[in-house]
Amino acid sequence: MAENGGGTSISMTALDGIVNVNSLFTLASFLGLAWTPSDGSTTISDPECAAGDRAESDLVSFHVLAFACFLFSSLVALCLKQAIRTVPRPGRASTARINRLALRGGIIACATSSVFACFFLMLALVNLVQVRLGRISCSGAALGAVVPLITLVPAGLFIYAAIVLYTFAHTH
Repeated sequence: MAENGGGTSISMTALDGIVNVNSLFTLASFLGLAWTPSDGSTTISDPECAAGDRAESDLVSFHVLAFACFLFSSLVALCLKQAIRTVPRPGRASTARINRLALRGGIIACATSSVFACFFLMLALVNLVQVRLGRISCSGAALGAVVPLITLVPAGLFIYAAIVLYTFAHTH
């Protein structure tokens, strides 16, 4: 099925956006992995509020999961971009013959992986707050840091997913 040049251009722009944003978040995940949770830098005054080894372990696990999801999303997006560029263009240079179903599936896979990656990064940040400021249940500072995080990130992810789904439902 042939896709017009405008559709291909829109797909390329969407894929560029995914790669650019994922690159920033992949860097954040990588830097989070480079940080050592038990380096002694904490503001916890009450030892009873210390997060413990579980939070440190979860912090690393969620960073690794976020990193893997961002990397997967970026690699799929780059592969799709390469496929669009290398598809033979019969006739006019502005028309590319691509498998529209594969392109749409790939973009959905990228978006889904990015959503999961953002969710895992949010969970890693929740654990980072607990390691640095103490458990959420006994630290007002930790609760104050986590509430906006667990409110705004899922709201943003919901809006992102809704727009992606709306766009796919209303494009041919």
